Amino acid sequence: MDKTDLAMLRHTLATLSYRAAKALRTAPESFADYLPGATSNTPLQILAHMSDLFDWAFTMISNDVKWHTSKPKDWQSECQRFFAALKKFDEGLESAINFEYGLGRMFQGPVADALTHTGQLTMLRRLHGSPMKGENYTYADIQVGRISLEQTPAKPKYEFD
Repeated sequence: MDKTDLAMLRHTLATLSYRAAKALRTAPESFADYLPGATSNTPLQILAHMSDLFDWAFTMISNDVKWHTSKPKDWQSECQRFFAALKKFDEGLESAINFEYGLGRMFQGPVADALTHTGQLTMLRRLHGSPMKGENYTYADIQVGRISLEQTPAKPKYEFD
């Protein structure tokens, strides 16, 4: 496994964690069940799917590939489940040696999908009437291995309305 590719994928996971945490951390209770249209998924359903993506990704690096669609629980439980699944996958990448799916396929599948869904959650926050502040993520305090709802304790350097 190429160490440079692994480092970049793990940095991407830390970036995903940072951005998802920002979208989820201050969401009002009513956000979980917000339904912008008749055929839309709620934020709770999207978040549960994001957890399923990283449960699936972990099975890929374990060479026991299985997909499972979970039934969403409550918002706090799903937030915890997402970060636990993301962390398990991130930590598993460090010890994974031979797995059928390359790092590129990991990125183009579950990781890119979760990045898309994080953007959807951010957009849904605005539609819901509970927007979060924008940020110049170039300067965000993102660290490989920091996979958590709680991110840097300091206020973001370049946040804006």
